[in-house]
Amino acid sequence: MKIKNKLVRAISLGTTLMLSTSAMAATELRVATWMPPTNAQNADVWPTWGKWVEDATEGRVKVVVEQTSGDPGSLFNLVEDGVYDASFSYHGYLPGRFKLPQIVEQPGLGVGAESASVALWRVYNKYFSDSYEFDGLELIGMFTHGPGVLHSREPINSLSDLKGKKIRIGGGVQTEIGNRLEVTPVAAPAPKVYEMLQQGIIDGTFLPISEQKNLRLNEVAPNVTIFPGGLYLGSFSIFMNPDFLESLSAEDREAILGVSGEKLSAMAGKAWERIDAVGYKAAEEKDVHVNNIDGNSPVANSFYKAINGMKEDWVTSVSDRTDMAETAMDELWEIARDYENAKQ
Repeated sequence: MKIKNKLVRAISLGTTLMLSTSAMAATELRVATWMPPTNAQNADVWPTWGKWVEDATEGRVKVVVEQTSGDPGSLFNLVEDGVYDASFSYHGYLPGRFKLPQIVEQPGLGVGAESASVALWRVYNKYFSDSYEFDGLELIGMFTHGPGVLHSREPINSLSDLKGKKIRIGGGVQTEIGNRLEVTPVAAPAPKVYEMLQQGIIDGTFLPISEQKNLRLNEVAPNVTIFPGGLYLGSFSIFMNPDFLESLSAEDREAILGVSGEKLSAMAGKAWERIDAVGYKAAEEKDVHVNNIDGNSPVANSFYKAINGMKEDWVTSVSDRTDMAETAMDELWEIARDYENAKQ
């Protein structure tokens, strides 16, 4: 009888421990990604943020990254609908919805992705937080890639060499730049660019120099033109489903938001900035001709003339969304350049 009672108690204790362990199982935070594994977002940003989240919540929330092959522009809606708990995407894929983030995309800012990302996060939250652009989503980070450059099949020695050329653009402010440089715009997602260049469907593409490595453009675009101050910056946001966030305890909600925001934005920008150096090296390894245009050259002066007034035009274009656009623009440029100078 004593042996039987001990066995019952042991089984009961084991069952209790199993139930307790089950109750303590980590909540999965499912993140959708659309970039290849080698991209900075998957190789650096998600793993780093995932560790921050797990540490901050003491293991109660675990970030699980899931690859998706769908349209990256659809991720805003997929997260809003709860198909995924979090993701990131490029604002230019939904240009009618996201106009205010273009504040950081204007040409000539002349800073790296980390500085631009911090400036964007601060300014957007200070001046545009009441915008409806992120309705249905919890905005937890914003960042940019490095300055855009022109990757082309043929060398570009003057802006007249660009007229009529079929150039892939990614939306956002790139569309306006393409118009001002008088190119023939071709809309296509970045993963399609290699094939399009290889087959001669396009003559070139606007992308950061990192894509010489990531997309292997050093194999199909033997020329890179770097404009003074940068051709443009591409802006992204990182967002969560608010219902998922609300389902967590107040402690875990605060913990996750505490390792997001500016901290996440700066880290993401820095990660994307690092791959520019890798892309530049990849270009050198394939003997790609890199034309780093001197800021005082005739080509640069033609470029400055072409982009003149873009900032003012953007301010006018968002007048139906905010009356603080000009003030925000001035502050963003000041923050970004101060931050960049502090890094030196």
